[in-house]
Amino acid sequence: MYRLLVLAVAVIVLALVNYEIYNKEHLLAEGTTVLLELAPVDPRSLIQGDYMILRYKIADLPELSDTEKDGYLVIERNENQVAKFKRIYDDVTPLQMDEILLRFRKRGRGIRLGAESFFFQEGHAEYYDNARYGELRVAPSGDSVLVGLRDETFKDLKPPPDKVSVD
Repeated sequence: MYRLLVLAVAVIVLALVNYEIYNKEHLLAEGTTVLLELAPVDPRSLIQGDYMILRYKIADLPELSDTEKDGYLVIERNENQVAKFKRIYDDVTPLQMDEILLRFRKRGRGIRLGAESFFFQEGHAEYYDNARYGELRVAPSGDSVLVGLRDETFKDLKPPPDKVSVD
């Protein structure tokens, strides 16, 4: 009986994990591309390897400092897909055709918009030094996934193929 219970729990855990993986893959494939302007932060960690801590400028807006709970930003994109804050979603005002929801979480004094760090291969910091935008895929529900970084000309930042190792 104990083995059956352990097996059942393992199957449930695996099903939940696979469901989350499916949701993220679907978001990557079908989500709306949104670029969020970055505020610079130091990209090094001796324990975790090379990574860049991300802070989005949109999260520092005065309109967000008064919010007391988690919620959604209403944003719109310009011709370069860069997000511009319009308002905090209120469940009353309907979204316009060009508006997108972006989920945020209130943590202490700060606002979190999803991925707060971008990990990269050790020794590749130079390829990401010019990052000015975080590229996210956003679902209609407001959930988002960070997919990359871009420079001031909106070019995707990544190392050249001959510099990538698969260890």
